[in-house]
Amino acid sequence: MWAANCIVLIIENQDIIEMIVQLPLGIRLRDSATFDNYYPGKNLEVLTYLQQHCGLRDEQCTYIWGGTGTGKTHLLQAACQYVASREQTTAYLPLSQAQEFTPAILVGMSELSLVCIDDIHKIAGDNLWETALFTLYNRMREAGTHLLIAGNNSPASLGIKLPDLASRLAWGAVFHLYLLNDEDKLQALQLRANARGMDMSGEVARFLLNRCQRDMPALYAMLDELDHISLSAQRRLTIPFIKDIMSGRL
Repeated sequence: MWAANCIVLIIENQDIIEMIVQLPLGIRLRDSATFDNYYPGKNLEVLTYLQQHCGLRDEQCTYIWGGTGTGKTHLLQAACQYVASREQTTAYLPLSQAQEFTPAILVGMSELSLVCIDDIHKIAGDNLWETALFTLYNRMREAGTHLLIAGNNSPASLGIKLPDLASRLAWGAVFHLYLLNDEDKLQALQLRANARGMDMSGEVARFLLNRCQRDMPALYAMLDELDHISLSAQRRLTIPFIKDIMSGRL
């Protein structure tokens, strides 16, 4: 559904493709990044909002913010997958990789149904990027299309130097994402494992939580590794099996 090695990942309209600068970044949406596969914890409000509003013309800009491990990237990529499944055009742009392209990448994106801009804090204070994003915001507002932006802090605390852009980020719906507590992390691990076809008991999930790094990116990375090893070894996911892996016996 999306073109390989280009910044615009999910697109349905060939005419729009020709309007957008494409660069060989190799960015991919994660298969696991769906709304169904996101355990919200205290973030149910933002999940529900995105499910109801992504790709619609009733809200032109949504801003979500939170620290590392709150699921910002997951939600933006899930929004892309959701909108694409409804045969609408969408793009995902991680500004953590902004050094690999220029603000010209934004030209033409206002024609898409949804544009997801991740890690906006990475370009805070960069005049060229801030001006380009302000232009994109205005063009999408005029077109009645949806801009979804994520950052590590609230609009007022991002460090954006262009006053008009800073104010626009706070105009639409703004949501603060919260970290999961330990019980939520257990549920999130089991949800992700079940989505991958892995049978993970609560006991196994708690063992991982107590023995591994406790942030969700690290826990999900461990789950990916366990899935690969268990498939290769044709073993069920049990505590003895995980202990063997951790001890280097597998």
